[in-house]
Amino acid sequence: MTVNTLAPVPMSPPLPTALAGRGVVVVGGSSGIGLAAGALLASVGARVTLVARDRDRLAAAVDRVRTSAAATGTVTGTVTGTAADGSDEHDLRRVLDEAGPVDHVLVTAGDLAGGPFLDTPVEQLRQAVDGRFWGAYGAARAAARVLPPGGSITFSSGLYLQRPIPGAAAAIAILGAVEGLTRTLAVELAPLRLRVNTVRYGIVDTPLSRGTFGLDGEEAVAAAGSGTPLGRFGTAQEAASASLFLMANNFVTGTVLTVDGGQSLA
Repeated sequence: MTVNTLAPVPMSPPLPTALAGRGVVVVGGSSGIGLAAGALLASVGARVTLVARDRDRLAAAVDRVRTSAAATGTVTGTVTGTAADGSDEHDLRRVLDEAGPVDHVLVTAGDLAGGPFLDTPVEQLRQAVDGRFWGAYGAARAAARVLPPGGSITFSSGLYLQRPIPGAAAAIAILGAVEGLTRTLAVELAPLRLRVNTVRYGIVDTPLSRGTFGLDGEEAVAAAGSGTPLGRFGTAQEAASASLFLMANNFVTGTVLTVDGGQSLA
């Protein structure tokens, strides 16, 4: 039997304030949940690096976080942006090297793969499937090489894994793969004292969900969310706050945390 001589995972206060001064890379940080996570992390004093492909959107996201902090008078950590392909492991290695000491990596990036099962060619879905799964896989490989003991990797999943809908076979299969990857890596990376978790989101009011469901404007979003158990969709900030909990709590690993406002129950 091999004895692990590495010290136990460090103990720290399991509150977001414990993230002050910590380096966090958010892959997919130019909009939606990733952007909201960046803002929350900055508000508790973390050093945040937002990562996205589009340089203009990325610059706007960084400016938005900084402007929001200035308007509220909140003492924040630093916020920077690095343009990179979040599905490319080698590109992410570069990002992690440039970001300096990194303690946590959050992966929210990924395209949707959809279409009727019998009418949608595999080739039409392959890029989205590869980007979402292999992107998460590669991000974990890049992160695991540099994270310190107690560091974490957090992925994203969705409620349709529990409540499948037609026309989303590939997208839902990816969610299952990511959750399986989460549990497996939590075991495999435990000897390094690294933690791996996933947040399973319900429908959240983001630009991506509005586009996916054809929701144009606040009234349409409110009407669509009125039939859910809590009477509305979640906000990006509510969804993003779950990732801060997973980063801050050093005794959580291999966990899929559901944040869906009860949507999976209805």
